[in-house]
Amino acid sequence: MPRGVSKRVSEVAPYLFAELDKAETNARARGIDVIRLSIGDPDLPTPPFVVSAMQKYTADPKYHRYPPYGGTDYFLSNVKEYMKRRFGVELEKDHILCLIGAKEGLAHLAMGILDPGDYSILHEPAFPVPASTSRFHGAILHYCPLKPENDYLIDLDAIPSDVLKRARVIWVNYPNNPTGATAPRAFYEELVDFAHRNDIWIVNDLAYGENYFDPAKKPLSILEIDGALDYAIEFHSFSKLFNMTGWRIGWCCGNKTLIDAVASIKNNHDTSQFGAIQDAASEGLLHPDAESWIRANNARMRARRDMVIGALRDAGIEMRAPDATLYIWAPLPEGFTDSIRFAADLLENTGVVIAPGRAYGPSGEGFFRISLTYPESEIEKGMARIAEHLAKR
Repeated sequence: MPRGVSKRVSEVAPYLFAELDKAETNARARGIDVIRLSIGDPDLPTPPFVVSAMQKYTADPKYHRYPPYGGTDYFLSNVKEYMKRRFGVELEKDHILCLIGAKEGLAHLAMGILDPGDYSILHEPAFPVPASTSRFHGAILHYCPLKPENDYLIDLDAIPSDVLKRARVIWVNYPNNPTGATAPRAFYEELVDFAHRNDIWIVNDLAYGENYFDPAKKPLSILEIDGALDYAIEFHSFSKLFNMTGWRIGWCCGNKTLIDAVASIKNNHDTSQFGAIQDAASEGLLHPDAESWIRANNARMRARRDMVIGALRDAGIEMRAPDATLYIWAPLPEGFTDSIRFAADLLENTGVVIAPGRAYGPSGEGFFRISLTYPESEIEKGMARIAEHLAKR
């Protein structure tokens, strides 16, 4: 008999959304009418100007061969121009790298910069990939809790000096999944100064950089901050920007050493993304209809946000309205203290699938997450079921 899997696989917890899929499948098998409000997979279509570009490029034989490892020249040029227009950030093409989705890039970066015994500093609650991939590569995890009273920002002064001496990297994600919190310029300035003083890399996950509800509060890029390029790399994703989760396309940009580290790992593990996807997606960034499409998409999500918040408040659950992302982060209703048990209770008694807060880290206990990436009819039905169930308790 084979001796089993590697120690690194056996020590990493199952991926949250894979487990939610299993729970949903089991519930359906038992005859439960399931309404999913858990996963951030946009139901709205990819912009027509991206789809039409993709249809055109797939017919061109030049795309049917291997793409350049770092990305097509057209992709890199378009991303370069987008970063300049949107954030005022001037980058050379060799400071940009095409990814098969930001998730893949985050995982490959950890392999490129972490050695066993290094400290990896992360905040929680958080998207779980930075933690799991840090653990995969033998790093010691130090968590910084995100608290409502601190506007869900990391308290950098609370990180112990002995951790900082052995820390290689700090991972941040704003707009934040799952809390919906955004980071002001002052925080990024403090973070860049922190990196310079402690000689530590910064990884900024900006996957939700175009998913905001107030045009006056557009999320920032950390690369806008003076000195950030010395220590920071930033990850961007088309998944949420243009509703392209299934296309698997994104990019990272920033410090050349970090870009080269990701590229070195990727060059030995994959052959970049299909060139037609690269060029169609990146062409969309600069399309004359892109800004109006983003505004309309965000307005639709804001309406869904307000629908969910209104329903939860009517059910007696008060929470802060997020400025960005595609999620509602809400406290457990009165009488519940265990988010996983609450999620299981909802699934069993209402068929509604939500994400338990504890799955995002210890500080997530006491909360749950609802995704806005479902049709209004499904959201309305799901919220009505939740309200009716809570009213019976």
